[in-house]
Amino acid sequence: MNLREKIGQLFMLGFHGTEPSKELRDLFKTYHPGGVILFSRNLEDPAQAAHLTNALQKLAPPMPLLVSIDQEGGRVSRLPKGFTLFPGQGALGQAGTAELAYAFAEVTAKELRAIGVNMDLTPVLDVNTNQHNPIIGDRAFGQDPVLVETLGLAVIAGLQDNGVLACGKHFPGHGDTATDSHKELPTVTHGIDRLRQIELRPFVHCCANGLAAVMTAHVRYPALDPHAPATLSATILTDLLRTRLHFKGLVLTDDLEMRAIIDHYGIDDAAIRALRAGADILLICTDHDRQVAAMEAVYRAVTDGNVPERLVEHALLRVLEAKERFLLPYAPVDPQDAAARVGTAPHRAVAHAIKEAADAAV
Repeated sequence: MNLREKIGQLFMLGFHGTEPSKELRDLFKTYHPGGVILFSRNLEDPAQAAHLTNALQKLAPPMPLLVSIDQEGGRVSRLPKGFTLFPGQGALGQAGTAELAYAFAEVTAKELRAIGVNMDLTPVLDVNTNQHNPIIGDRAFGQDPVLVETLGLAVIAGLQDNGVLACGKHFPGHGDTATDSHKELPTVTHGIDRLRQIELRPFVHCCANGLAAVMTAHVRYPALDPHAPATLSATILTDLLRTRLHFKGLVLTDDLEMRAIIDHYGIDDAAIRALRAGADILLICTDHDRQVAAMEAVYRAVTDGNVPERLVEHALLRVLEAKERFLLPYAPVDPQDAAARVGTAPHRAVAHAIKEAADAAV
C-alpha cells in the first residue's frame, strides 16, 4: 500500500444510494477506504442489501471491507422490512437475562452476515443515569452499571461468536448528558471517582473480556481532560483507554460530522486531532467532500511531518488484525439465499420472547 491507501484504511465512510455511485467508486480507486457504514437510505430488502455489500467488496481488494451498521434494535434500527425487528436494549435490560441478550445478538449477527455486514455498532454501554438524556434513554440497558456490563458482554459474545465485530459505545460514557451530541457538545462534570464507579465500569469490564471495538463519545469530561472532547483527547483515548485499561481492539470515532465536533473544529482539524488522540478508524457518514478533505488533510499532515507516520502504521496494524480475525477467509454472500435466512420463525420467536419478558417485568 502507498501512504494514501494506508490512510484510507483508517476511514469508514457513509454514502447515498442503494448501489455504489461513481463518486464512491472513484474514491475507492484513490484512497482504498477500509470500511463503509450502511443506513436505511442504502437498504431496500435482503436481496438488494446482499447485492450491495458484494458490490462494495469488489471495490476493495485485496483486504475486505469492514461493513458496519447501527443495528441496536428499537429506535436505532437500520434494516428494512423482512428482517427480525427487535425491541431496544432498554427492553433487554427490563428482561434482565444474559441468555436473552446473547440470543438477540446471535440472531442479529446471523441476519447481518446473511447480507454481508460484518460489524455492528452496538452494544450501547452507556449507563442511563439521567432520565432527561435526549439521546440515550431506552437505547441503554438501564441505570445499573452491573446490569449494563453483564448484558453488554452477553451481546458482545453473541455477535462475535457468530462472526460480527461488536463495537461498544460511547466511551467513556454518554449516559448522563443533558444535550444531544448530534446537535451540540455535551459536558459531563462528574469527578473521577464517580466516573470510575458508573460511566467507565461497563467499558472496563467489556474491554477486558474480548470487545473488538470501542466508539468514542463527542462529550467533554473536564475531570479527565479539561480541554478536548473524548474523541479528540489523547488523555482519554491513549492514556486511559490504551494504557490504563490495556484495550487492544479498534478505536472508532463517532461520526465526525456531528455538530459537537463540526461546530468547533473543521473536518480537516478534527480528523488529524482524532488520529493523534489515538483513534484507529475515523467515521464520516454523509458528505463526500468532507470525506475527501479529511483524508487529504491526514495525508498532508503525515507528509509534512505534523503527524508521525508510525501513528498511521500502528492504527493500520490494528485494523488489519481485526479484519484478519473476523473477515477472512472472505466469500461473497448469496443474494437469493439472503431472504430465506432473515426474519425466520425461530428468529421472530426470540424477539417475541424478549418483548414478553420485558413486559412481564414492568
